[in-house]
Formats: sequence, C-alpha cells, structure tokens
Amino acid sequence: MPNDTVTGGCFCKKVSYEISGNMGVFQYCHCSRCRKVTGSAHAANLFLAPDDFNWTGGEGSVVQYDPPETKYFATAFCKICGSSLPWLSKSGRVMIVPAGTLDGDPGIRPGQNIFCASRPAWYTPASSLPEYDEGPPDRR
Repeated sequence: MPNDTVTGGCFCKKVSYEISGNMGVFQYCHCSRCRKVTGSAHAANLFLAPDDFNWTGGEGSVVQYDPPETKYFATAFCKICGSSLPWLSKSGRVMIVPAGTLDGDPGIRPGQNIFCASRPAWYTPASSLPEYDEGPPDRR
C-alpha cells in the first residue's frame, strides 16, 4: 500500500514538494527527450493527478521548459542547482514527478518501460552489471 505522503525536492534543498493520495503510474521512459533532460539511459517518472501534488517550498526557483514542438512533453529544474523537478504536462492533467527527487518510498514500483526502440546503442540493463554496496573495488 502506498504511503500517505511522500516528500521530495532538489539537491540544494531550496525546492520541496509532497505527493499524496493515488501515486498513479510509475514507469521508465527511454525516449531521447527523457535521456537528454536526465542525462541518463532513461527517466524514472511517476505520473499523478495535479491534486495529489503540492509545492511546499521554493516554487519560485522552479523553471519549466515547454518545447514548442512537443504535444505533452516539458521539463522542469531548480534554477539554483539544476536538479530535475516535477512538472505539469502541457494538458494540465498530469503531474510528472522524477522519482530520483523523492525523499522516500512512494510504495509503488515501476510497471513498464516505454520508448524502448529509442534506447541508445550503448544501453546495458542495470541488472546485467556487477553490483557493489559502496563504490567499486580499488583496481590498482
């Protein structure tokens, strides 16, 4: 069962928010836009109703970029530290929350990968790589 309320925010802690209620959909997106805004192989995003989202601090430091050529996609970030932040879809019907900005467990897990045909040639699934509890062993 999802937590009642989960907080989140940016790296410098200037911006904060909370989500509650129905945690919606959690998915990984491999599209080129999501890769560009995250700087990673994919985005890990929760999609929820705007009524289940609330800025609790620093909203004035949030910058949203709405590319004119996109129908739904936008992105937001902290103007101080550059961290990705939640953004309202162009339709105004969905709040997209980058999962990496959450402070706690939303109680749901990713349920799908989308735009897999857009994965870069260098992509390797994380589950196929060695794992370490801390940094990798010293190889000197």
